[in-house]
Order: sequence, then structure tokens, then C-alpha cells
Amino acid sequence: MKQSLQLKLGTQLTMTPQLQQAIRLLQLSTLDLQQEVQSALDSNPMLEVEAEDYGERTGDSAADDSPPENGTAEREQGEATAAAEPEGEWNSDIPNDLPVDTQWDDIYGSGSYSSGPDTEESGFEQRSAAGIGLSDNLLWQLNLTGLSVEDKHIAETLIDDLSPAGFLQTPTTELAATLQIEEDELVAVLKTIQQFEPAGCGARDLRECLILQLRQLPLDTPWLAEAKLVIEKHLDLLGKRDFRQLSRRTRLSEAQLGDVVRLIQTLTPHPGETFATEETQYVVPDIIVSRREHRWLVELNPETTPRLRINNSYASLIKRADNSSDNTYLKDNLQEARWFLKSLQSRNETLLKVATSIVEKQQGFFEQGPEAMKPMVLADIAESIGMHESTISRVTTQKFMLTPRGVFELKYFFSSHVSTDSGEDASSTAIRALIRKLIDAEPPRKPLSDNKITQELDNQGIKVARRTVAKYRESMGIPSSSERKRLV
Repeated sequence: MKQSLQLKLGTQLTMTPQLQQAIRLLQLSTLDLQQEVQSALDSNPMLEVEAEDYGERTGDSAADDSPPENGTAEREQGEATAAAEPEGEWNSDIPNDLPVDTQWDDIYGSGSYSSGPDTEESGFEQRSAAGIGLSDNLLWQLNLTGLSVEDKHIAETLIDDLSPAGFLQTPTTELAATLQIEEDELVAVLKTIQQFEPAGCGARDLRECLILQLRQLPLDTPWLAEAKLVIEKHLDLLGKRDFRQLSRRTRLSEAQLGDVVRLIQTLTPHPGETFATEETQYVVPDIIVSRREHRWLVELNPETTPRLRINNSYASLIKRADNSSDNTYLKDNLQEARWFLKSLQSRNETLLKVATSIVEKQQGFFEQGPEAMKPMVLADIAESIGMHESTISRVTTQKFMLTPRGVFELKYFFSSHVSTDSGEDASSTAIRALIRKLIDAEPPRKPLSDNKITQELDNQGIKVARRTVAKYRESMGIPSSSERKRLV
């Protein structure tokens, strides 16, 4: 085999470190971007936060801050008086060691204490941050009872077996066998737990949970006996919303049954959820859209836009002809700082371009609501601003827009196309909004079925299949027509 040299021409896309950094910053959310900026500030001395310029203080303001002359005179007079007093007169009767009858640790304990101001707001925040779970609440109530040590051990086992919703997960027979006690003894302790707050905890099923809550209501509560009857014997009919059969079984009129159902609806099917310890996650919008002078204004949220700059003090230390390690270190950090600032600027410009293009194409949504949403895909925005679809996908991921109609993720404004009789395409988001509007306006006694909703959309010129309506309805968390039926 003979060896030879060949020369070929070709083009190849190379991902430089600068390009990789720009792409990574582009797809970061607001929280991740703040962490990335903080990491850059900690590692690069050339970067600093751009502080607000409050202006130089004038000579008059400086003079205002100086204490008045009369105050100076009074202070000097007080110092002179203190110096004139004999030093031994005021402390001659005070012993070196004061007698105490308690120790410091007996009063304040060995815990650490904050030196900050103890305000009502800070105390509330600390209590909220700690959070009290369902088990902790029940154990606290258990310690207030006069149960024996053995019964408390049984009660702790029962509390540990409760689900987050407050239901007993393991049958009492298995728990009694595990604890090697009689089932009647375990059930007796369980009845004690069922008297704790929140009402309904410790129940073995939904029927027992609702009955426990009804038992804690005042005896003079209207329709209390009828509600217990419905739950104990006809809970399956209530779940199916078969009000005609339920009215016949209970011998109640439709109006009376409506009052009974309204009383049952005040109960909590999952009482333990009131002690959920999950913290609410708040969304900080990246884009703010507002209406000014008959036009929509799109701007970046200044609170999420980091304002960084080059530290001039460190940058002035760099010398061109110096090749020392310290000078090389400063040069490298200065170059990295410039790349980082340029990547941030590119991210903000791209995000603003994409958001502006979205608002221009979806003005019907901002003026009329979700029903006027137009079908739009990533390719439409990419073609509008001259970028690739992958870039648009990165920009719109985990980025949020604050509008007069609420906060929406940028992905919300993209939807698929659905054909209509007029030849135009309808947005799937608009169809979902129409379905919700039809369901909100339906009669409660006779809710619209999926077939009926399909016919109503067909009358408006939108042709969709029944299974498509069912899919959209389920995606919005709307139950079926039989489950939506209710008495007025």
C-alpha cells in the first residue's frame, strides 16, 4: 500500500468556549442564571456588581449631618461634670462579685440565640419555615392525653402508619399482629386518635373519615342526620352523582337533598393535606408586557437582569509587556470577564427579540384573551427574527412573561394547528379556552357531554373529534359530564 498526501477543502462548525458559554447562559432559568452570575463573581476578581450612583453629597448635606453647636456644648459640660465627681463615691458600695441564686444556663438554656431584632414578622417567618407536619401535630396532642405507656406506644405506631392524607394504610388486624396485642385494644387506641384535630384523621376509609367529621359538628346543625344517612348507606350513589336514585332511597325532595349535599361538600376528604409542609414556589418573570399609549411595550425585568461591569481598579494593574504569573492571571480573568459580559448581553438581546416577536404575533391574546390565541410554532418565531429553532427552544424554556392577564411561560404561546371550516387554522390553546367557556356556562343539572361540546365547536366552524375534546378536557383537569352534575 503506497502512502500519499492529499489536500481537501471543507467547512466545519467548531464550538468555541465562548459559544458554549453563550448557549449555556441562554437556556438557564432566572434562578440558575443568578447562581451562575454569583459563581462568576466569586471566581473572577475582574467582575463586580454595578452599584447605583446616588450622586456625591453636597457640602450642605454634610453640614446637616454634623451635630448642632448646642449639643456639643452640652456634651462638653456633661464630660466636665463627670470628671469633677469623685471616682470612689459612686462605686464604693458595690462588691466585686454580685450574689446570684440562679445560673445563666438555667434561664437561657444552652441554645444559640439571634442577635437581630425579634419582631413579629421575623418570628412568623421562622415558624413558617420550620413547618409542622401531620405526625408532629398528632404526637403533640398525644402527649396531652393521659394514656398509659403501652397505649402511647400503640398510638405512635398508628400515627406512623398514617398516609399524608390522614388515612390508616395498614389493616388493624396486621398492626395488632405486629404489636402482638388484641385487635380490640388497638381499635380502642385508634378511636382516641380519631378524636384529635384535624377531624377525620385516623380513618380507615373515606366513609369513616366523613362520618368522623360529621360527629364533631354541633347536634343542632341542619340536615346532620340526613348527611350521616347518605354517607353511611348511599355513598356510592353520591359518588356517581345519581341524585334521582339517591332522592328516592332517602325519601328527600330535590331541594332537601341539595341542602344535604351542600353540607357534605363542606367536609374534607383528605384532612391531612392541611398540614402539607411543601413550600410554595414563586415565579419571577423575565419579561414584562404592559399597555402604553395604545401599544404593547415589551421590556426585560430589571430585577432579573444582572448588572455587572469590569473592575477598573484591577484592570488598571495589567501591564502589556509584563509576562509574570500575576499579570498573566489578571489578563486571563479580564478576557473571561469580557466574554461573560458579552454572553449576558447576547442572552438579554435574544430573549427580548423572541418576546417581542411573540407579542407581535399574539396580540389577539393580549387584547381578547386565550380564545383569540393564534396557532404558532417555534419555526414561526425563528423565521421572524432570523434564528434557528433550537435557539428559540432554549430561550423559551423556563422563561416567564408577566402580562395584564397573568404570568405565562413563553412555551404557553406555542400551540398546534387545527383546521376550521373557514380554511384558517385554529390554535389548540384557543380550543381549550372555548371548551372551558362552554363548560363554565353549562347548566349544572345537565352538563355538556363530549359529543355535545364537539357539536357546539362545529357550530362555530371548528371541526375536532370527540376524542380530541376529551383529551383537551382531561389535560385541563375537568371531570366528565357525569362527575360535573350537581344540584343547585
